[in-house]
Amino acid sequence: MTNGEFPRPERAIVDRLARLPTATIANALDDVGKMVNCPVALRPVAPGMAFAGLAITVEVIAADAGRYTSADFRVGAMIDAALAGDVIVVSAQGARSSIFGGMASLAAKVKGIAGLVVDGGVRDIDEMVAHQFPVFARHTVATTGRTRLKVNAINAPIEVDGVMVKPCDVIVADSTGIVVVPRGEAGRVAELAEGYAHDDATAEKEIRAGLSFSEAMAKFKRI
Repeated sequence: MTNGEFPRPERAIVDRLARLPTATIANALDDVGKMVNCPVALRPVAPGMAFAGLAITVEVIAADAGRYTSADFRVGAMIDAALAGDVIVVSAQGARSSIFGGMASLAAKVKGIAGLVVDGGVRDIDEMVAHQFPVFARHTVATTGRTRLKVNAINAPIEVDGVMVKPCDVIVADSTGIVVVPRGEAGRVAELAEGYAHDDATAEKEIRAGLSFSEAMAKFKRI
C-alpha cells in the first residue's frame, strides 16, 4: 500500500510545520495531548540535516545472520511505497545492522523522498552526505542487514523509540530532534506552534530591551 492511499494532510500544513523549530512544535503537541512526541535516541547522521514530510511507516524484524533471505530485505519496496516529499520511518527494533545505505539513499533522493528515520542502523554516511539525503538513526554501523533483517510490513502503525507513528503523520526533524505530529491534528498543531513562534520572537525583542528572563517566563507561556 502506497502513501497515496491514506488521507494526507494538505501540503500547505506540512510546509507551515517545516518552517518551525521542532521544540516549538513539541510545545504545541503537549497542548493537543501528545505528550510523548519525540524519539530521543535517534540523531542525525551528520550535522545540519533536517526535513519535514508525511510518514511512510516500515516495520523491520531482526535476527542473527542467515535467518532471512536477500528477498526479505525489501528496501526497494519502502522506496516504491513513498511519494515525493514523504519521510520513510523504520522501526527496526534498534538492530545493530544496516537497513539503508548509500545506494538506497541515492534512489530515495532521486525520487524526491524528504528524509529517513531509522530506529536501528544505517551505513555509508559519506554517501548520504554527498547525496544530500538527510537521515536520522539510532546507530551508524558497517554491518549489512541482508539475511539479518526482514521488512515485515509497510504502512502499518509502528513504534519508534517509544513514540507511535502512523502512515501520513507529519514528521519534522532538525538539529534538536524529531517530532511526530498526528495527521488529524496537524492543522491545529501548526496554528498553535505558529503562535508560540510569534511569542518567541516578541520575547527575544523584549529581553534585548531589558526584560529579565524571570519576567519573560511569567509573561510568555511557552518560551
